[in-house]
Amino acid sequence: MLRPLLADFFGLFFPQACLACQEPLVRGEQHLCTTCRTELPYTDYHLLPAADNPLSRRFWGKLPVAHTLSYLRFLQHGRVQHLLHQLKYQGQQEVGRALGRLDGAELAAAELGPEFDLIVPVPLHRRKLARRGYNQADAFAEGLAAALPCPWSATALQRTEHTASQTQKNRTERWQNVATVFEVAQSAEVVGRRILLVDDVLTTGATLEACGAVLLAAGAKTVSIATIACAE
Repeated sequence: MLRPLLADFFGLFFPQACLACQEPLVRGEQHLCTTCRTELPYTDYHLLPAADNPLSRRFWGKLPVAHTLSYLRFLQHGRVQHLLHQLKYQGQQEVGRALGRLDGAELAAAELGPEFDLIVPVPLHRRKLARRGYNQADAFAEGLAAALPCPWSATALQRTEHTASQTQKNRTERWQNVATVFEVAQSAEVVGRRILLVDDVLTTGATLEACGAVLLAAGAKTVSIATIACAE
């Protein structure tokens, strides 16, 4: 009885805020308020056949992808952009973990969990990792792994070169920027396994395509993709 009373006391004076809208959370809410949980722009792509999934089409003729999944639609100046900004630039790794757990629960409910043997986040170069202090894709992978459940590895794939930001590049420039900068560091982790490759945002898909090609070349049985959000 004492613990809930203490939680209510501290919540009164130090309320936790919703990760998306920054409004105070009420008792029973975790990470996201009920309004945001209801109104976030979910894709529901995990419920569609592959032929009807618009994300799958981005990889047609480029990379054989078993499943192409994204939890949310990225909208400028909306809740999703705010969430991703907190995750990438404000040190809020719990944003990635929370969204990973929520997305993982949806994928598990759709019986997709058994489709994956290992979750592999898109890696950062060691210089960027040292500067930021963490990889935002790792946080998302950790949350997914807990909910599916499925093991994850931050060491299976590594980025060998530091490249310029992808933000202002077109698809061809993005591909040229990342085509040869990834390698499998631990081949035993991926050989014969069905890999779920994860990142924060899917835009052109160039980075994910480069990572997926390297994983398949190293002996992965299949590659699927999951991101927090996708730009449409």
